[in-house]
Amino acid sequence: MARSGRRRGWCDGARWLPAVTLFCALALWPGCTGALDTSRYYHYEELTELLRAAAAAHGSMARLFSIGQSAENRSLWVMEISTTPGRPSPGKPKFKYVGNMHGDETVSRQVLVYLIQYLLEGYGRDGRVERLLNGTDVYIMPSMNPDGFERSREGDCAGEQGGRSNARNKDLNRCFSDQFEPEAGEEVVEDEDVPEVVAMERWIKENKFVASGNLHGGSVVASYPYDDSRTRTSVGYYSKCPDDEVFKYLAKSYASKHPVMKIGMPNCSNDSSGEIFKDGITNGAKWYDVRGGMQDYNYLQGDCFEITLELTCCKYPPASALHSEWENNRDALLNLMEQVHIGIAGFVIDAVFGSGISNATIVVAGIDHNITTGNFGDFHRLLVPGIYNVTVVAQGYMPVTIFDIEVLEGPATQLNFTLQPLVAADNHTFETTTAFTEFRTHNVSEAEDEHQSKAIEPANFRHHNYADMEILLRKYATDYPAITHLHTVGKSVEQRNLYVMEISDNPGIHEMGEPEFKYIGNMHGNEVVGRELLLNLIEYLCNNYGTDPEVTSLVNKTRIHIMPSMNPDGYEVSTEGDVSGVVGRNNSNNFDLNRNFPDQFFKISDPQQPETSAVMDWLQKIPFVLSANLHGGRLQVRNPHQNCFWLAKVIRIKEMSELPYPYDDDKEGIIVYSKSPDDAIFKQLALSFAKENSPMFEGHPCKDMYPEEYFPQGITNGAHWYNVPGGMQDWNYLHTNCFEVTIELGCVKFPFAKDLPKYWKQNKRSLLQFIKQVHKGMKGFVLDATNRKAIYNATIVVAEVNHPVRSAKDGDYWRLLVPGVYKITASAPGYIPMTRNVTVVEEAVEVNFTLSRVTDDDVNSRDRGTINSSAEPGEEFQQLVRSLSSEEGLKNLISSARVDLSLDRYHDYKDLSEALRGLHSNYPTITNLDSLGQSVEVRQIWALEISDKPGTKEPKEPKIKFVAGVHGNAPVGTELLLAFAEFLCILYGKNQAITKLIEETKIVIVPSVNPDGREISQEGQCMSKVGLTNVNGKDLDTDFIGNSSEQFSEMQPETRGIVKNLILNQGFTLSVVLDGGSLLATYPYDKPVQTVANEETLKYLATVYSNNHPKMHLGHPGCPNNTDENVPGGVVRGAQWHGHMHSMKDFSVTYGHCPEITVYTGCCNFPHAKDLATIWRDNKKSLLRMLVEVHKGLRGMVTDTAGNPISKVNIILNEGVKVLTSEAGYFHVLLSPGPHHIDALAAGYQHQRKQVFVSSYEAATSLVIVVELDNKLLGLPRELVVTAAGATLSAILVTACIVWCVCSIKSNHQKDGFHRLRQHRDEYEDEIRMMSMGSKKSLLSSEFQDETESDEDTLYVNKH
Repeated sequence: MARSGRRRGWCDGARWLPAVTLFCALALWPGCTGALDTSRYYHYEELTELLRAAAAAHGSMARLFSIGQSAENRSLWVMEISTTPGRPSPGKPKFKYVGNMHGDETVSRQVLVYLIQYLLEGYGRDGRVERLLNGTDVYIMPSMNPDGFERSREGDCAGEQGGRSNARNKDLNRCFSDQFEPEAGEEVVEDEDVPEVVAMERWIKENKFVASGNLHGGSVVASYPYDDSRTRTSVGYYSKCPDDEVFKYLAKSYASKHPVMKIGMPNCSNDSSGEIFKDGITNGAKWYDVRGGMQDYNYLQGDCFEITLELTCCKYPPASALHSEWENNRDALLNLMEQVHIGIAGFVIDAVFGSGISNATIVVAGIDHNITTGNFGDFHRLLVPGIYNVTVVAQGYMPVTIFDIEVLEGPATQLNFTLQPLVAADNHTFETTTAFTEFRTHNVSEAEDEHQSKAIEPANFRHHNYADMEILLRKYATDYPAITHLHTVGKSVEQRNLYVMEISDNPGIHEMGEPEFKYIGNMHGNEVVGRELLLNLIEYLCNNYGTDPEVTSLVNKTRIHIMPSMNPDGYEVSTEGDVSGVVGRNNSNNFDLNRNFPDQFFKISDPQQPETSAVMDWLQKIPFVLSANLHGGRLQVRNPHQNCFWLAKVIRIKEMSELPYPYDDDKEGIIVYSKSPDDAIFKQLALSFAKENSPMFEGHPCKDMYPEEYFPQGITNGAHWYNVPGGMQDWNYLHTNCFEVTIELGCVKFPFAKDLPKYWKQNKRSLLQFIKQVHKGMKGFVLDATNRKAIYNATIVVAEVNHPVRSAKDGDYWRLLVPGVYKITASAPGYIPMTRNVTVVEEAVEVNFTLSRVTDDDVNSRDRGTINSSAEPGEEFQQLVRSLSSEEGLKNLISSARVDLSLDRYHDYKDLSEALRGLHSNYPTITNLDSLGQSVEVRQIWALEISDKPGTKEPKEPKIKFVAGVHGNAPVGTELLLAFAEFLCILYGKNQAITKLIEETKIVIVPSVNPDGREISQEGQCMSKVGLTNVNGKDLDTDFIGNSSEQFSEMQPETRGIVKNLILNQGFTLSVVLDGGSLLATYPYDKPVQTVANEETLKYLATVYSNNHPKMHLGHPGCPNNTDENVPGGVVRGAQWHGHMHSMKDFSVTYGHCPEITVYTGCCNFPHAKDLATIWRDNKKSLLRMLVEVHKGLRGMVTDTAGNPISKVNIILNEGVKVLTSEAGYFHVLLSPGPHHIDALAAGYQHQRKQVFVSSYEAATSLVIVVELDNKLLGLPRELVVTAAGATLSAILVTACIVWCVCSIKSNHQKDGFHRLRQHRDEYEDEIRMMSMGSKKSLLSSEFQDETESDEDTLYVNKH
């Protein structure tokens, strides 16, 4: 039976000719006949070529990938068939089929190949197939056990000739994690024996599959969970799962369409009992008990409803039977896939931001099995027809229950849930209906409606050319001088003024505490709706000030800046009625102004335009808080300029009726959600505009023109739509305090004038409501505690949000935040930082910071934590650290530090040694070459120090080590470090930044820890383990067992050298290890189930490396053995990835007190040498950034009141991590950005506690801790303790004298007693006998007993 253990080159035409021939037979190659070839089975190589050809022929519908490798390194192929292959599809359910789990059950393998062809060829021709694929993402794995298939034999019906199990002789359908504990003595299967199961479990957990079919052979029946039970009854026990009715429904949906299965009598020749299955289905455990089965794992661990389908009595029938088996199963296969759409489906949405809530729990009353939402808040909950009560629960939100939901036969009832945060962030409510839920927003009260009807509306609805606009602006500036100020911030290419109208109760000046707001329109000259709306807004604000409460309040409390046209030249050549043209879009020099700002990811090669420069200067002068850039229309355009990757690409410009927010691009220039640190507030800002505009909020902005476009609630992340390098909104956010969003106002670029009133009506409330958002979050002043004067340019940091804002010249600041509880720290050079816990509500909360200056008096006071300028690096270096911490600064360094390194070959041990000696010979003043020890085969483990004073201890300088080659089969790190060392040496004295970094840092480079393993590894072997271990067969990354002498002796010589001469002997601040086999960074611990005391800092350091790598931060390594691996941010704790004991990383943290990260530089362990230059280019920025990062955190020293340094003081960080001061009293520790508690504990000295703030872009905070002698003993004043001790000592002496006298007297008695004993020996023996019998009359027990031990003493002894 099927369920018969358990684990806790396209250009090479000759090459591809066989595949082409094969696929012509299967009609999966263009131009072929379309007939199925059911005459034979396909072995692994043929199957692989066939699937590749199918994916190539149907690239828009198919994606071929592997989830892992079999035990014999065959790929576990999966074909994704979808209208959007490889891309997330919110709201679209995922279905999968898995075949050939048992290698000798082969029909499933073939029918799934036929199904792939049927779906790909049928789309566009067959209505049923088209409907299915339009609404479903289908994943098909023809063979989960390719190794077993290759050993099985055609015609073996009973499975007697082998092939059922994998290459390690393990039954894959008995090796999944099971819900019931194994029995005593039951076999425990190791992961390495079932790589197929490990890959499948990971794939199931990483994807939100809704339903699945597992295809087998050996009978004809559909079985459903559970497959086993707690009773372990072998047969006949119905093990019912909570969704029993749903599973019976699914099983029947398949069986009823199968001509043999539906009868329920397989009549298999190997079944003497004549099994009968009612309706062709059975409960798995009732048929027979299966431990470790895949279908139960899918349901319990993956929320996926999987059934097992037995297709044929004969496991491996002759190929002549394949045609009839395909005919028997085709309709059933389609019917089961269609059931993925039953039950209920929809989204769980945040009421404030309108975004989907992932991992929310869907609870159906009466069914003890919950599912969770996907990344976009979408869910599909399979249910049979009936009436249900459904509750949604999500952390941080109020639960919502909808009662009496009717589920009908057929498509799922659409049901959306809107959840309010526990801390209300918006006073708008959302109403939800059950079937096909609609959102209705209540934004304006009846009182507001009445009030608005009395407001004076604009009457000036026409298009204004430049001259007309000038006149209109001057008119309102003249008519309303008390609230307006008209000025220009610069000129266009053709010398037209870039006008700005300020509207405020005190125009022309910045009022302390009043936020600055701006609107900019007409950036693209032919997109005119924003220009006209802003002219209407000026008219509306001016005409209604003083009479309309809403307008009056806005003008009195806000300084509003309105620039109607940023591109007046482009406007002048545009034409009314232009729907999607390009004439006038660019400025007069033909440059797109929204691709002309400095970018965080790409170098903008176009010359900066005068309009761009003028706006940038303007934004630097005024402390803007909030802004919107108004666009409109939509087009496709071929960019004429070499703008990054835009050259000769047809792009869709982000202009229609919706609202994108930062970021507008990402490092890779691909369509992906590019999340800014303030993603939450950007969503709230965008939604505040969109929900006041009904067409925008509906999310289908241009239904007639672009029906496929959908933006949930009218908002989107900019880069998630498409990339815009050089955009203005990102520059605002990254280079000023201003939060800017881009607003797309309509589908037509230059609408006719008659339509302008419609645009005003749609957008008026949105324009006003958006201005109000400038009063959200928190605001206040940063003041000097001594004189109450403003502190300019103070930094305000929100914990865990990596985006500081700075105070303005009057010390005032504004920080936009969504409601919640935050830890806010204000800091300024020369002041002690201050941290406060702040609760943000609907309106901005005022929080003032009064900072105390750091003075010399502080050193001699009880509060001994001070900034010691003499211990700090010079201001020049601090500025360098600040500069290199920015994206632009590091890019400028790399672009200016060009060195031609020939990374075209690998270095074996001899070459490596010569290269290192060459570096030392050529750069003797900054390098020192030493050996840390020798390998088993007596090769040196080299360490190259790079410093301005090599070989000299400099306790004030941070030390960083770069290590590679722990695994000899992954030598890329060795080559990278060799290149890095040469890069630094060449640029020393030539590049100011590199020179300064070397002067201020001790850099140690260890390029090869395992030189013996490296010598036997081979280039081009990506997955080979040859060379991974040392010659004794030991993986060195499992050899760091401890720091005792005994443990040292047990270590391999390579490990021992690293431990004694590097980790324990040199006091490093940071360690970076390079390895291969994936593309990610890990942080401690590698040891499983290890609590990480300083995880925030360790993860931060790994994130710094990942974020500066062009691909790593994306979190998708894309390795062939795990194509679907997802590592958020490219960073993961070691134990959560590949946990193991006794790693170098764990040892460095535990015993070396040094944070260490391991960087995996690529999927291939030993790529071809031609790839080295690219890998170096990808990692160079990250390596340099770690040189900068080692200068951050906290540094300082501990002294006594006389200024003498104190060594071995315990510096305790956040009540957890401990470091010790050096012999000179110094310490340097890296910390994640934010506030931290520091405790200094020195024996004999008073305990000192300090709070410090660490910045993500400033050099290390410097702290001198002066400790005083502790004048207390046992917690009491020293004088009292000494007096009491003296009195006690005197009492002891007196007592001792008395005891001596008493003992002397007793001694005489004892002498007399023993004398008497000698005289009367017989009596003595009698006494001894009496004593042994316990007689109380014994002389020895009384008169002659030694009285030095009391009963109490005896009791104490007995207790121990």
